[in-house]
Amino acid sequence: MAEAVLIDFFGLQFNSQKNSHQALLKTLDTVRFHHAAKAKFLCIMCYNNISCERDGAHNNCELEGSNGLSTLLREFETVSNPSMAASLYTIKQKIDEKNLSSIKVIVSMHRKTLLKAFIDQLFTSVYNFEFEDLQVTSRGGLLKQSTEVSMITAQEVEAIQNEIQTYLRSLPALKGELTIITSPLISADIFLHGFTTRTGGISYIPTLSSFNLFSSSKRRDPKVVVQENLRRLGNAAGFNVEKFYRIKTDHANDVWIMGRKEPESYDGITTNQRGVTIAALGADCMPIVFADPVKKACGVAHSGWKGTLLGVAMATVNAMVTEYGCSLEDIIVVLGPSVGPCCFTLPRESAKEFHNLDPECVRLFDSPDPYVDIRKATRILLERGGILPQNIQDLNRDLNLCTSCHPDKFFSHVRDGLNFGTQIGFISIRE
Repeated sequence: MAEAVLIDFFGLQFNSQKNSHQALLKTLDTVRFHHAAKAKFLCIMCYNNISCERDGAHNNCELEGSNGLSTLLREFETVSNPSMAASLYTIKQKIDEKNLSSIKVIVSMHRKTLLKAFIDQLFTSVYNFEFEDLQVTSRGGLLKQSTEVSMITAQEVEAIQNEIQTYLRSLPALKGELTIITSPLISADIFLHGFTTRTGGISYIPTLSSFNLFSSSKRRDPKVVVQENLRRLGNAAGFNVEKFYRIKTDHANDVWIMGRKEPESYDGITTNQRGVTIAALGADCMPIVFADPVKKACGVAHSGWKGTLLGVAMATVNAMVTEYGCSLEDIIVVLGPSVGPCCFTLPRESAKEFHNLDPECVRLFDSPDPYVDIRKATRILLERGGILPQNIQDLNRDLNLCTSCHPDKFFSHVRDGLNFGTQIGFISIRE
């Protein structure tokens, strides 16, 4: 049984005849009868007001103006906007506020393909949609239909995408200003770089709000929202979003050297190409940024506890040395925001590997779930690998930025659960 029911009257025109309103009343009453008991959200979507057609003229006709509809309409929420993108995004927010995922859409046959195209852009696999035909004909001519559409052309898909992008660009930033944390160790004359926080984007779902930068089938943020957040970041930081590459995380130590064949998954990237921005994801796991101002090469790595133990940070360093001729003493490493030892625990068997690396990486080692310091472990491995201590900056230590401890600044898997948002660390070589 559907948790939400959406009736699509968008783009349909009602005539002014009495039986038109009676048929509309019957349609809504049928929906209420079948769904009101179980559905938590009943919604009508239309284009501003549904228009009446009389003697060739078009006049606005409020739904509530029809006798007998007022009482019934109190059980439905009406969403009326000048664009499909605005209407569907508003409905999505209302559905998400109620944490619903099973949605029945009652739509006329000529609108179904178009509506599905919008839904594909604005919703993820978290939602389950079921479609039912809206009966839009009667003896009195209830509704005036457009020509039936069974396929969407590439040009129409592009128009849909443009409409959605235009609408999303109009939305205000949420939860404060867009903030980028940078390191004084990395030369601003040679590199663009930074670490994002959770503020300044348009993601509205609490655990993803507001500057979420990763979309997946398991989250409620669609790619178009993440892409709009990224566009705003690119404008603020000064990089080209068309040349932006994220790590494809596998919690291992594989590194993609740009210019070579891209692996299916990797937790590090290196490049010496100008104008290309590379990024590592983080939400408790640590995004790490690498820069060599001498050879003008850079890298990023995603380092969770597994990647830390597998040496992903030094694997990225070694790729820079091997591929670009970098010297260890020239490489700058900045450890981005991550969960701290104050909040991160592992089962004792897993924590034992950190204890073997250095006892100072573990607190309360004799407990069933000791506290683990992935940042200290990463620094130890980098210094043992030949990175100079003065060339390593730990943002958590310097700025007191444990991701789990600061819900106002950062996303956190530990704190927020499976539907967590994601921040990034990024770097590029200036063109």
